[in-house]
Amino acid sequence: MEIVKLKEPYDKNAIVDSPIVLALGFFDGVHRGHQEVIKRAIEKGKSLGVKVAVMTFDRHPKIIFQNIDGEKFKYLTMLDEKLEHFKNLGVDIAYVVKFDENLAYLSPQDFIDKYVVGLHAICVVAGQDYTYGKHDIANMDTISDFAKGRFEIITVDHLQRNDQKISSTQIRKDLDSGNVEAANLLLGYQYENHGTVEHGFKRGRKIGFPTLNVSIPKNERILGEGVYAVKVKIDKDNLWYEGMASIGHNETFGDDLEKTVEINLFNFDKSVYGEKVIVKWYKFLREMVKFDSVEELIDQLNKDKRDTEVFFEDLKKN
Repeated sequence: MEIVKLKEPYDKNAIVDSPIVLALGFFDGVHRGHQEVIKRAIEKGKSLGVKVAVMTFDRHPKIIFQNIDGEKFKYLTMLDEKLEHFKNLGVDIAYVVKFDENLAYLSPQDFIDKYVVGLHAICVVAGQDYTYGKHDIANMDTISDFAKGRFEIITVDHLQRNDQKISSTQIRKDLDSGNVEAANLLLGYQYENHGTVEHGFKRGRKIGFPTLNVSIPKNERILGEGVYAVKVKIDKDNLWYEGMASIGHNETFGDDLEKTVEINLFNFDKSVYGEKVIVKWYKFLREMVKFDSVEELIDQLNKDKRDTEVFFEDLKKN
């Protein structure tokens, strides 16, 4: 997949000189609804015999329009992971446009002229809630006014599950509440975090449950506090390991401790400090609890381990 980065005003020489079917969206999470948009674009591209491109932005438009601190915005998928999803879906070209004031305040007509017609799109595919300016005048109902017959328009209806729209907003709510299984059904895959193993206080090792202390990028969304069944892939050996993870403040060991992501991997005894890891979140096991003693904590961790092992055994059967 070819990746082309653009900034308004862009260099026309950077544009791939061939007709395309263009899928439009921010695609945070690349959930099942987003996947449907891209799949429809790929089907159209095949029928027309042209390449398929996706256009997305380097940051969420809310950061500009709602004056949100970009350092604090939490994404479901960071840009690199989003591009990997596009590639796996079969996209030929990914246009990544810098979303700054120059782009944000283009008129709807200028946006269509530059970022649809200017990219040589002969067909545009987008979800029914896609906008390219003010919601009331720059939406999929009005895009034909700006297209002026220069490209075909395909609007993809919302996908629903249990009469509820599949959306990035709902997925964020599910993750924040720990309902990762519901989030995964909307995503169409297991939610992931990407991080680096750092040194911790080694409390887990002292009680027989050594953990990887994983530092997650500040802009990547972390699930709500709790204990979860997970799988972890470590870069250097490229293998997936089953385990259980806790997200919380370890209140059993003291008050006002920092929130951490700690993972106990089963049948694992390697030193991986500094290694990059991917964490796949499968199931919420329980809420975080402040135990009265370390012995109570150990008893609960043994139960958590049994519950996690049973969960993965059942998963393999299905």
